[in-house]
Amino acid sequence: MDELRFAAVGLNHNHIYGQVNCLLRAGARLAGFHEKDDALAAEFSAVYADARRIATAEEILEDENIGLIVSAAVSSERAELAIRAMQHGKGVLVDKPGMTSFDQLAKLRRVQAETGRIFSILYSEHFESPATVKAGELVAAGAIGEVVHIVGLGPHRLRRETRPDWFFRRADYGGILTDIASHQCEQFLFFTGVNDATVLSASVGNRSVPDAPELQDTGSIHLSTGRTTGMIHVNWLTPEGMPTWGDGRLFIVGTSGTIEVRKTVDLAGREGGNHLFLADRNGVEHIDCSRVDLPFGRQFLADIRDRTETAMPQERCFKAMELALQAQAIAEQNGDRN
Repeated sequence: MDELRFAAVGLNHNHIYGQVNCLLRAGARLAGFHEKDDALAAEFSAVYADARRIATAEEILEDENIGLIVSAAVSSERAELAIRAMQHGKGVLVDKPGMTSFDQLAKLRRVQAETGRIFSILYSEHFESPATVKAGELVAAGAIGEVVHIVGLGPHRLRRETRPDWFFRRADYGGILTDIASHQCEQFLFFTGVNDATVLSASVGNRSVPDAPELQDTGSIHLSTGRTTGMIHVNWLTPEGMPTWGDGRLFIVGTSGTIEVRKTVDLAGREGGNHLFLADRNGVEHIDCSRVDLPFGRQFLADIRDRTETAMPQERCFKAMELALQAQAIAEQNGDRN
């Protein structure tokens, strides 16, 4: 498989562009796309002029020359598409959340095991964030000792006028913890180096959009591995005055140092994003991570070719979503307590 050909199916979230670009940078070829909505298809074609619009998803699934499907379809529809793709012998890379229910998660796990194909989620706040990748390198090298506590903050700007109707329907988007907080759940597992964790508590709420009652605009999770604890907070409350869509932040406390990642902006005034601050026995250091290499795409294509799990272990991909789904269920059982 010298050149992997892939197709995009479902362009409902603009994260599809990040997925496609990740694979193109890694050397894959975009063979075509399927999208029922003419406006979304036209927008995509304007960016990828050489990509052929294909009339049906079935035509793509039946094409043996296409080895990978990428999708940012409506969140609740991604699992069924992924299942069909794996059953047709194709790898899958979807936007988060990869699924919106425990039933979908169970089916995906079963079909992935049966087919041996890779099902992956592009957790972009990790794999497309140079500063987060650098933090992973530092932690792996022992720069801060054993990880003791992690805080992940994922604020987003709502931009309500740009959102489609499905974005405000709980059954379609899956809830704020299932959606946004899956990023932080994956990072918690990655930085602690474990395959499981316990959700100690979780909450969701609607604070700013009372006329859209099914949208949760704030949510929190408390996690533990038994040795490491974690706090996650996500929201749709980024103010208009913020110079970016959200001040994504990551704090890692170790036994001999700390790391703070400012993913998109440094409020202290440094330009751009991807700032990392390392404090250890030698002092405090600011590291500009804007030029850090992003290996996920190359590793993912190699995994598809070699049937390996270098880019992200299959179980961590599933477990991050399982934790997010568990937290969502706990939060909604408890009611609005934010």
